[in-house]
Amino acid sequence: MNFFAYLFQDWRANRGNIKARLVLFMFRLVNAINRYMLLKIIFFPYLMFYRFFVEWSLGIELPRKLTVGKNLVFYHGQGLVVNYGTIIGENCVLRNGVTIGHKKQADGSHSRCPQIGNNVDIGPNVCIIGDVVIGDNVTIGAGAVVVKNIPANSTAVGNPARVLDKRTEAETQTENI
Repeated sequence: MNFFAYLFQDWRANRGNIKARLVLFMFRLVNAINRYMLLKIIFFPYLMFYRFFVEWSLGIELPRKLTVGKNLVFYHGQGLVVNYGTIIGENCVLRNGVTIGHKKQADGSHSRCPQIGNNVDIGPNVCIIGDVVIGDNVTIGAGAVVVKNIPANSTAVGNPARVLDKRTEAETQTENI
């Protein structure tokens, strides 16, 4: 993927959402800069601007070290917090108030961060904490607190989140069309 395609990989998925397009363009740029020490030095002012504008002013914490697949979509963005160790797959949707990150263990250490599969739709005010794996084609309902793995092709709701139903592969493919 060429550099410009990399920067604009979320553009089409966020059609009509100017704020998301701007923030994700800036995120992809800071993510690309983060790969090389020389670029970090040269673009240090931009790194600080990104942190001030996106994280402090808009309240959208997408750290420069975050690993995210293409076509990330977010709606409203306010209160969005994602730990830099999280891995997010392709075609995922994040809504306002989502928190994704590690948890503090009893011994004072921190767990690993969540791994989120492809085609995952995360509702508003969802918390995904700890070393959990969210499978592909999962929908997580509003306000859910996810502390355990969620299998692929399922829907989870509640606090703590529980799996409501598990869709078949054919149903999932039909929904994605």
